[in-house]
Amino acid sequence: MGCGSDAHTDQQVRRAGFGSSSDDAELTTTCYRPEGLDRLVEQTSFSKKELQVLYRGFKNECPSGVVNEETFKNIYSQFFPQGDSSMYAHFLFEAFDTNNNGSVSFEDFVISLSIILRGSITDKLNWAFNLYDLNKDGCITREEMTAIMHSIYDMMGKYTYPNMRDNAPKDHVDNFFQKMDKNNDGVVTIEEFLETCQKDENIMQSMHMFDNVI
Repeated sequence: MGCGSDAHTDQQVRRAGFGSSSDDAELTTTCYRPEGLDRLVEQTSFSKKELQVLYRGFKNECPSGVVNEETFKNIYSQFFPQGDSSMYAHFLFEAFDTNNNGSVSFEDFVISLSIILRGSITDKLNWAFNLYDLNKDGCITREEMTAIMHSIYDMMGKYTYPNMRDNAPKDHVDNFFQKMDKNNDGVVTIEEFLETCQKDENIMQSMHMFDNVI
C-alpha cells in the first residue's frame, strides 16, 4: 500500500514527524528494524522513505520509542500556541492509544496518521467517530460531543475566533444531533454517523479539517 507523496502530502508528513529532516544521508542512520518498517509499509499508505522521515522525528522527540500523554500534550501545544490544546490533545491521545496502555508507540502513531491523511472517507469517518466516542461504548452522547467542541474552541483560541459567542460550542452540538440522531434517542450510533456524513456535502468537506488539526 506504500505510495509516493506530492509536495503538500510531504509537508504533512514532515509536520507530523515533528519537523524532522529528510536528508538521504541522515535517513541511513535511522535505527528502525527493517522487518518492522516493511510491515508498516503494508499496514499504512506511507512509503518506506516517508516512514523513515516520520520515525526519525518521532525518535528525536521521544527517544524511548513511545509517547506518554504529557509528552504528547507538550508536542501538540507547539502547533497551537494561540490557545489551550491540552484537552483536545488528551482526547486525541486516547484515540491514538489503541491498546489503552497509556502510551503511543510509533506503530500506533503512523497507523492512525495514515488513516487521517490518506484513508478512505469511511476509514476517516470511523476514526473520527472513535475520537468523539470518548468512553468507547459505541455511541456519541451530547456530553461527549460538548466536551470535544469546547476542547476545539479552546485550542483554536480567542485570536482565531475573536467574535465567537459563548454558546457557539452548544450550538454546534445541537446542530450535530439534529442532523445525526435520526431516531431521537439522545445518542448517535456509528450507523447514524456514517449515513448522515456520507450524505452531507458540508460534513464531507469538513473531513479535510483533520489535515490541518493533526
